[in-house]
Amino acid sequence: MSMAGGRYKEAGVDLEKAVKLVDRIKPFVQKTMTAGAKGEFGSFGGFFSINCNEIKNPVLVASTDGVGTKLKIAFMARKYDTVGIDLVAMCVNDILVHGAKPLFFLDYVAMSKIDLDVLEAIISGIAKGCKEASCALIGGETAEMPDFYPPGEFDLAGFAVGVADEDNIIDGSGISFGDIIIGLESNGLHSNGYSLVRKIIFDHLGYTVDTFISACGATVTEELLRPTKIYVPVVLRLLRKQVHIKGMVHITGGGFLDNIPRVLPQSCQAVISKRSWPVPPIFSFLQEVGSIDQDEMFRVFNNGIGFIIIADKKSSEIVLEECQVMNVNAYKIGVIEQRRDPGTSQVVITD
Repeated sequence: MSMAGGRYKEAGVDLEKAVKLVDRIKPFVQKTMTAGAKGEFGSFGGFFSINCNEIKNPVLVASTDGVGTKLKIAFMARKYDTVGIDLVAMCVNDILVHGAKPLFFLDYVAMSKIDLDVLEAIISGIAKGCKEASCALIGGETAEMPDFYPPGEFDLAGFAVGVADEDNIIDGSGISFGDIIIGLESNGLHSNGYSLVRKIIFDHLGYTVDTFISACGATVTEELLRPTKIYVPVVLRLLRKQVHIKGMVHITGGGFLDNIPRVLPQSCQAVISKRSWPVPPIFSFLQEVGSIDQDEMFRVFNNGIGFIIIADKKSSEIVLEECQVMNVNAYKIGVIEQRRDPGTSQVVITD
């Protein structure tokens, strides 16, 4: 090794580990390759060829996101194979809202010191998420940053790009009075509200990651590290069948109260019946022990509904039927009504 290479390693950056990482993750990455993925993994850039013959007026739709403080749970539990799925889900579910088919994904992982085992677990999860979302993992970046992150901690960012037909982009503009609101089940907390969750679980209750939560029938690790559900398979199936969907919502940070208005015309109000779906026990547990009021619950958490589809009555029945075929629990959770006072909330939660 050269003197420069030795001194760089002394400073905390191990270039040899970076090379070894590429070899270790290649098998995961190769399983995500789709017809459009081109070039060799590990190049300076990722390549993807778009078949424009399939779409009349193709428009690229992109999103970027992270996993947030849910990562703190992964650090504490030393379990890293699910947060990669979260990373993919948070990005692809966002572009899916507009009817975009995910094409490819890139990741960014930064840590103070490269740990090959940890990185392999993270990227195996990212690859699993990409496989489920039918998008190719065409590249990424692993940054070793000594003294920047505490030992054993890291940060993740993801970038998803999809394609939609400009003439068929779903933006909610066609939503009208009488349309039905359908909620697709979540997989628990997904990746939002964890700053509050950690305060309740660890600071208020004094639990550890191994504590068994009787109300949930799971340990803290099992419950809090459930990966975010990816809705790509069921929604793309609906779009292929040309089901008339007027609007979709990914219930992420901001919950029901902040996310649903993003697709509603100003004249519309979503009236949600909170008793129309089974709420997973983790939400009731947190609300009770954390003394959280209803408005905050519906602004911070998904409360068991991770994705919403808005359609007319006839199309909503098809949505429910197709979800059943795909083994996705879906519920008619509300209706679109006229918003008579511009000063009132666009989302009303009823019993």
